[in-house]
Amino acid sequence: MPPRAGRGRGGPPPRGGGPALRGGPAPRGGAVQGLALAHVESIGVKRPGFGNAGRALEVYTNHFTTDIPTETIHHYDGKTLLTFPNLLDVNHAADPIVVGAQLTLPASLNFEIIKTLQETVAPQVFTPRGAYDGRKNLFAASRLSFGDSAEFDVALSKAGAAQDASRPGKGPKVYKVRLTHVAEVNPEVLARFLQGQQSHDNTVLTAITALNVVVRMEPNLNYPFNVRSFFTNKETKDIGSGIELWRGYFQSVRPAIGRMLINVDISTGAMYKPGPLLSLCLEFLDMRGQPAALTGKIPERERLRVQKFISGIRILTPSSKGARPNASPRVVKRLSKNGANELTFRLGDGPTMTVANYFQTQQNQPLRYPGVLCVELGSGALLPLELCQVPPGQIIRKQLPSDKTVDVLSFATKKPQERLQSIRNGLSVLAYGQSQYVRQFGMNVGQEPVKIGARVLIPPTLKYGAKSKQPTITPRDGAWNMIDKRLFQPGVIEQWIVVIYERQQRFNNNNVTDMIAGLTAACNTVGIVVKNAPAHVTWESAQGDISQQLRNAGLTCRNKTNALPTVIVVILPEGGNDIYNEVKHFGDISAGVVTQCMKSSKCFRAKPQYYANVTLKLNVKLGGINTVPDPRSVSLLADATNPTIVMGADVIHPAPGSDGRPSFTALVGNVDSDTAKYIATIKVQTSRQEIIEDLESMTSYILSMYMQYRQHVEKKANPAPKRIIFFRGIVLFRTGSAVSPLTWVYADGVSEGQFQQVLDKELVLIQKACAALKINPKITMIVVGKRHHVRFFPKSSNEGDRSGNCPAGTVVDREVVNPVEFDFYLQSHGGLLGTSRPAHYNVLYDENKFTPDGLQSLCFALCHVYARSTRSVSIPAPVYYADIVCSRAKHHYDPRQNLELTGSETATNTEEQKATLAAFKAAFKPLHSKMSKLICSQSALWVGHSMSDLKQEHKKLKDWQGTTTRAIFMGILAGIRDLLSHSSKPWVDHRGQVLTATSLRWDLYGKRTANSGVSSNFDGD
Repeated sequence: MPPRAGRGRGGPPPRGGGPALRGGPAPRGGAVQGLALAHVESIGVKRPGFGNAGRALEVYTNHFTTDIPTETIHHYDGKTLLTFPNLLDVNHAADPIVVGAQLTLPASLNFEIIKTLQETVAPQVFTPRGAYDGRKNLFAASRLSFGDSAEFDVALSKAGAAQDASRPGKGPKVYKVRLTHVAEVNPEVLARFLQGQQSHDNTVLTAITALNVVVRMEPNLNYPFNVRSFFTNKETKDIGSGIELWRGYFQSVRPAIGRMLINVDISTGAMYKPGPLLSLCLEFLDMRGQPAALTGKIPERERLRVQKFISGIRILTPSSKGARPNASPRVVKRLSKNGANELTFRLGDGPTMTVANYFQTQQNQPLRYPGVLCVELGSGALLPLELCQVPPGQIIRKQLPSDKTVDVLSFATKKPQERLQSIRNGLSVLAYGQSQYVRQFGMNVGQEPVKIGARVLIPPTLKYGAKSKQPTITPRDGAWNMIDKRLFQPGVIEQWIVVIYERQQRFNNNNVTDMIAGLTAACNTVGIVVKNAPAHVTWESAQGDISQQLRNAGLTCRNKTNALPTVIVVILPEGGNDIYNEVKHFGDISAGVVTQCMKSSKCFRAKPQYYANVTLKLNVKLGGINTVPDPRSVSLLADATNPTIVMGADVIHPAPGSDGRPSFTALVGNVDSDTAKYIATIKVQTSRQEIIEDLESMTSYILSMYMQYRQHVEKKANPAPKRIIFFRGIVLFRTGSAVSPLTWVYADGVSEGQFQQVLDKELVLIQKACAALKINPKITMIVVGKRHHVRFFPKSSNEGDRSGNCPAGTVVDREVVNPVEFDFYLQSHGGLLGTSRPAHYNVLYDENKFTPDGLQSLCFALCHVYARSTRSVSIPAPVYYADIVCSRAKHHYDPRQNLELTGSETATNTEEQKATLAAFKAAFKPLHSKMSKLICSQSALWVGHSMSDLKQEHKKLKDWQGTTTRAIFMGILAGIRDLLSHSSKPWVDHRGQVLTATSLRWDLYGKRTANSGVSSNFDGD
């Protein structure tokens, strides 16, 4: 689909907290302090100062200086209309959408129209030429000589196409362009904004937009492009399946403290391989040279795969035999279900004929493969695949096959110094000095990347279990190891089973024995208590009912041990994603049992390190805690008088081309005082809606669980939080042509222009949730951007880590940051492959009055408590967890249901999209009660070292939000069983019978029964 074309605030005055940190030395950017004047308004919080903590470091960044224009910029609004005769021609070109008399055209066609207007139709008017954004905005360095408004007729006629065979008797297509002068932009407002003397209003925004349009005009006329990147065929890679990768360049003009900068980066574009459309489709199916694979006998699933891949592609179509293809491309809508020799239609008043017969008799073009499918165009016309050509340079604006991930990453990944050199080389392609548009606006662009000052923060000290030989450790280069360490709070495995989906010939009894020994040893090393060997080991076929197989295995465990399994270990074959999804749906949604999946290939002769990594995941699933930051190294969290809940929110959208599929939202928050134990909630919402609609109820749930945990588990007299730190995951500058990630497009996609919406809507919903719970915590709201193009490079190799990247903890809050608002970049993780990307933090709201040093230290510390890793991660753990929760949304749907989660079909109108959303909401299943709340886990309902009265326990717990009576008793029962297992003296009931952990069961009426197991969804309940 072609692109279509406030007031600032920083929130109310903060109500307390520590003193604001004063700014340090003046930055090199040119402002005296880099701090905004008092009268200047902002969307988020105005910068309170600069950080000083850490050691100094000089780095290069992929920014280049540029001058600000000195003359007034003239802004014109443009509209494109078709002349009346052409409105009747619905089969030509790209089948544009007609809205009244105004057209919505592809940006590439709009550029062609404006180029023809300025160079051919009215060159005397456009002197100098204006810069155009491809939609409706044109900027000129001087006022154009036609008054306030003018209309121009632009006739497009490509070489050889003036008398196109598909348009007999018709001349070139004529477009009417209407330009209206709407504003004069004084660049002086931009200069004042850079000095912190001007609010970020629409005038500033328009000026920045104008400069971006200017620098992109030249490459957009000459290369394939998306919103902010363009791509060249100077460096390409064929990755198969009809896909080519092209090297591209991203550019964005950005305001910084005291100056304007251009952010330049390399990018990657996925292109359709040019040539015959039939060859493209066969290559996509990995059936090259086998046209019989694309006849009417093709399996429907494969036909839909091909249709999804080529829908929207532009093709060149035949005119007549011996003539070259039409010069104007046409758009593929869908793929037919039958071959050209089976598809029939009536030609005028004549007889019915097949498509193959039509081309033979009417076009004198007999088909080589008459049984091969056809493509249907937007006009309804049918064309045989073999007659269509794919022109070069077409960006694939949809999800790529998942098996191309490695190829894309290999092409896109470059080591830091290689990336910086590629960016430098890209300046010759960008050719700012040769661009007539850049020159006429007076933008002189520097040729060397900017060198700036940075700081490296001290990492937090991490605490492990008291029984560890080394109970604390300070990470180095963003990493640490588990040698001589036990988990801070290890879990317990009572009973467990192993279900294997790899062939027994490949994964035999010896392999199972080795796996069990390796996993058990790893658990013992880190402190996880494994009380028994696996009660049951079974090989199953993935062709069967996986849910029933797992249920049967669990019941077998109960029959053998009188207890259901605590953990189901599942061994997967290569390519076992579908099995994995069914296993997770069974464990998380249906049965409420911990599942731990491992690939068989990873278990063959696995080293202890592999199983050690597995235990990190397993312990959290068991309700344990791996590590916590030492409070002394995170002062903001150590303040007992200000208990703090840290939340992370994220949104995931369906892949491009999946309109109507829902978006999913997640909210994660800690429940403990160490910010190490987290719970989550997930919701379904309108497709591609970025603002979280159900944030009030989600926040209320997280806050309630936090207060209940602190009251009942930590025994706090005042369980309510005094502070909320809310991290909102975002992606800056997301475009529809992103090729990574390849499965879901993680659209944490709030852009900087949406910050006001986040404040106006999401902040209000959080405040409403607090008011409903009758609490009044101070709120700090921070958006975390990851998919931006800012990079930092060590000035010399000895200042980087082993990967050549800047050290973990590198923070930048001067020189390349916002001139007015409180933001900073933090590269919190050590490098592995390629060039590390820092996270960008924007503080939108801050009642807690955090200092820059305090907030930066907190963010860095939270990047070290991601439980699955012994490395710091790139964003705070709550945001990372929210991202994971979103990505697991598909597990909430029964895999046996016919719901296309990957969006192979697209809803075509509003009513269909509403129906699709309603279907997804209805089919969405919540987490099982055992999995959804930590307070319902065994570790949280531990009743202590003396027996508690069950009536008192029930009275205390029955009002916990959403907790069922069954869940309450099952949790209490688990605690009693644990007590019996660890008791040095026998326990007897009122009849003198000895009670054991495996013989005790409390039914829903509190009556003890023996040897009857525990009712659960394993029984289909």
